[in-house]
Amino acid sequence: MKREFDLPRSEISALIDEWIFNERDRKILKRRLLDGICYEPLAEEFELSVRQIKTIVCRAQKALFRKI
Repeated sequence: MKREFDLPRSEISALIDEWIFNERDRKILKRRLLDGICYEPLAEEFELSVRQIKTIVCRAQKALFRKI
């Protein structure tokens, strides 16, 4: 699921903070959406598998997109 944002970075960050309740998931989603970090480096950074990172990002994006 790819979606372009017309919102400023600070507003996207605030929306993530407001609607993504799990702290780890918030950090991962911000690193992916705002910083553009690929899945493999995120997996290393958070000591998770690439598959887990993709699942977290997908789930968090869906939750966020429902709110905006």
